[in-house]
Amino acid sequence: MCGIAGFVLLQDAPPVTDHQARDVLAAMAGRIAHRGPDGRGHHVGLPAAFAHCRLAIIDLSTGAQPMAAEDGAAVVTFNGEIYNYQEVRRELQALGRTFQTRSDTEVLLQAYLEWGVACLDRLEGMFAFALWDVRRRTLFAARDRFGKKPFFYTIQQGVFAFASELSALEAVPWAAFSIRASTLARFLAYEYVPTPESIYAEARKLPPAQYLELHEDGTLLVERYWETPMPRPEGSKGFGRADEPALCEELRRLLTQAVRRRLIADVPVGVFLSGGVDSSSVAAMAGQLAPGIKTFSIGFTEASYDESAYAGRVAAQLGTDHQLELLSADACADLLPEVVSRFDEPMADPSIVPTYLLSQITRRQVTVALGGDGPDELLAGYEYYPGFKATQYWERLPAWLRRAAVAASGLLPGSAGYVNPRHVAQTFLAAAEAPAWLRTQRMLTALTPEAQRALWKSPGDMLEPTRLFASTKRLWEALPDWPPMARVFHLFARQYMLDYILVKVDRCTMLHGLEARAPFLDRDLAEFCFRLPVSMKLRGATRKYLLKEAMAGLLPQDILHRPKRGFLIPTAAWLRGRLRPLVDDLLHERRLREQGLFHPAAVRRLVEEHASGKKDHRKGLWTMLVLQLWLAGKPAVRIDPER
Repeated sequence: MCGIAGFVLLQDAPPVTDHQARDVLAAMAGRIAHRGPDGRGHHVGLPAAFAHCRLAIIDLSTGAQPMAAEDGAAVVTFNGEIYNYQEVRRELQALGRTFQTRSDTEVLLQAYLEWGVACLDRLEGMFAFALWDVRRRTLFAARDRFGKKPFFYTIQQGVFAFASELSALEAVPWAAFSIRASTLARFLAYEYVPTPESIYAEARKLPPAQYLELHEDGTLLVERYWETPMPRPEGSKGFGRADEPALCEELRRLLTQAVRRRLIADVPVGVFLSGGVDSSSVAAMAGQLAPGIKTFSIGFTEASYDESAYAGRVAAQLGTDHQLELLSADACADLLPEVVSRFDEPMADPSIVPTYLLSQITRRQVTVALGGDGPDELLAGYEYYPGFKATQYWERLPAWLRRAAVAASGLLPGSAGYVNPRHVAQTFLAAAEAPAWLRTQRMLTALTPEAQRALWKSPGDMLEPTRLFASTKRLWEALPDWPPMARVFHLFARQYMLDYILVKVDRCTMLHGLEARAPFLDRDLAEFCFRLPVSMKLRGATRKYLLKEAMAGLLPQDILHRPKRGFLIPTAAWLRGRLRPLVDDLLHERRLREQGLFHPAAVRRLVEEHASGKKDHRKGLWTMLVLQLWLAGKPAVRIDPER
């Protein structure tokens, strides 16, 4: 795991000397030094110039980057891990290729020289890299299948610049950045900026499972190299109920294989353990393969938020070397400004603070940590899913019954927990007559188009749903032949997991020089999960059905069947109490008037209604607070009212 940065001078670029190029690379690398504390390197061979910040994991002595081919045919800067690099290396050796190091970076370089773009089909791992092909004078860059590793780029003044984080692009002297109001509106709806957009109008993210080729004349080609497998029909051969024992066995085999691949390292490895079924499943397999492996969790001193006892029980049963640290929930709240300021884009997931702290604690003892990310999206883990399933039947209900449901939604209980039933129901019902893709998105939205219309001074048409949620619509309509629930799962994997979950994990771990690995996102295991019929994932109201069946003999029953909680973050209470001074400061009438984007009175009404308990605005208010916190750290960035 590392940080990468660099640039390519196109035909219309300004003149740049080698010395100037090295200065730019040094500035870019300095912005992402936290991603690679073990060393920095650079390569200048204009028109291409690459930088690298290294977190040494494999081949600690000779795997430095950027790495050039022995014959000078290509040079690469690479972030991530190729888990099957030893198999690919053996295949290349059989073809006559020789190696100077034991690193996976050299395997990637040689694989490209042997197979070109087709090398991506052979790679299993998490990666983002840029490779300059000296012979073709072409830049080749790619991102892994799920987007576990980031890749940002911008083209300005004849210069193509790229980096692992936007902050490195800010150091490029030929680049200037601004923020569109429409992007802020999208963030307030999604709680993140969906790919391929970035928070900056002039920068983009390379989508997962895609590569780009850039030629010196500025021609840019972006192509997909992997497609999500389509789920098998219900009851199809090999996937019926009679096949469940065999499917459970295959799931265990693939998970064991994925964990084994991710235990390979020349540095200490541990496991994040929350006590939920996902991380516990990873810990179970890791414990079998590496007895006594360290597991890490955090808990809260406030009993109402603390669930560390579950992690402790799992660790005791598995025999891991468990490390627990208790924190104060209020201390987490106090860290919010620091954590938000260190993210290169605004991110409104409240669990960024405990994830940041867990990463900090874990890094004291290990350099690599395996996590349980993936099953919520691939195997139907979210509490929303039964509700999504029920919405398939909404259009079949008589009009009078639909009207009654809308009226009754206000009687549902509110909750300060993981999911607020009243908020979810009312958000869905507000768009109950809309297309399926929009109903689905509305259940996840922080500030709906209607709520935002009251806040913005000049919204124009940027809140029109097909524009605001264009990313969702595009992903949904790309799979017309998929079952409705399979489309929901795909939407979560390709959007929510990509830009919410994986971004949070990457940034929080890399801010502490810790590498996070996700066994459930192993290619073989993920493709198996995608192919499962919906009923193997969501059986009635039982979520992650097949995973729970597969792990039944390895984990305690109450761990398998307890409700999903995630980190219990008391955001509703914080916004009324611990964070209220911060809310009053950042959402103050004077500050908002100077900013010129929002109606101060409308924002104040949001604050007061939540503070009084009249309404639960936790998602919208939290997202607005995070946005203002992040913008406060970017005073020089211009916000463009163009929508």
